[in-house]
Amino acid sequence: MPELRKDPIVGRWVIIAPERAKRPYDFKDEDELSTEAYDPFLEGNEEATPSEILAYRTAGTEADKPGWRVRVVPNKFPALKVEGELKKRGEGMFDMMQGIGAHEVIIECPHMETNLSRLPVDNVREVLWIYRDRLVDLKKDSRFVHGLIFKNKGLLAGASLPHAHSQLIVTPVVPIYVQEELKGAEEFYNYRGRSIFDDMIQQEIATESRVVLDTPRFLVVCPYASRFPFETWIVPKRSCSHYEDIQRQEIHELGEVLKNVLLKMEIALDDPPYNFLLHTAPFDQKELSHYSWHIEIFPRLTRTAGFEWGSGFYINPVPPEDAASFLRKIEIPAS
Repeated sequence: MPELRKDPIVGRWVIIAPERAKRPYDFKDEDELSTEAYDPFLEGNEEATPSEILAYRTAGTEADKPGWRVRVVPNKFPALKVEGELKKRGEGMFDMMQGIGAHEVIIECPHMETNLSRLPVDNVREVLWIYRDRLVDLKKDSRFVHGLIFKNKGLLAGASLPHAHSQLIVTPVVPIYVQEELKGAEEFYNYRGRSIFDDMIQQEIATESRVVLDTPRFLVVCPYASRFPFETWIVPKRSCSHYEDIQRQEIHELGEVLKNVLLKMEIALDDPPYNFLLHTAPFDQKELSHYSWHIEIFPRLTRTAGFEWGSGFYINPVPPEDAASFLRKIEIPAS
């Protein structure tokens, strides 16, 4: 059984999950994942994964059989497990609890494709909508507090299989990075009486220097204090703290926006490995006027080294203004 242990100095929770060490490729030192190996996510190989939790599939087709377009299954090597109780307890000065949560894999297409950006836009929209459906469902479990959706593309970004997929981990505590975002946004709101996300959108549109895309419902920017080269955020213009409250028309537009941003990165940076994070407010909080869900994308172009780990500072060699200008000029080929 996994455990959650709390760092007593900074309050950061750590998941101790020995079963994760059994994942394929965990300790291999290679540059790329092989697309020639057996693919457990391929249509027709459904028996290689745990039984599906949810799938968007052709009417009349059976669960765990071919006929699906997007499919969600439990992670075979979970960081946290659904079964059991939290059993919060102390060990002397240390706090811990059972590793209860959910860890799911969203298989983004039935055929072998490594890049979400190369899927048809309607397929991308279904991936984004299935994120919403899973958060709505998991929010009903009172043990769970926060859901983080993320994507690791490429071995250097932490992926263990090349087939396009993303993951959802739901935890019984709010991750420390999300806590920091919530706290900073609330402090700004209490001082200014306005949402920092609304102010950021207005200022970035006014200056234009860090804007990659500006659409009716979304703004795509390389943030002012970018931690990594070509770090890019997608921020909704309609203030909404919980991604699970997204509307259909927003998903329709977001699918095209996400596809275009990833295509721009793929062309500009020679198909880089990247991490994609969807930050959303905790389940147990109502709509927050000071916070907005958003997507963060980090191409893995540099390595985090001793100074970053030891200080919390990040050294970014590419100014976000230059990154945004470069991405803005990339033209997307007609599909």
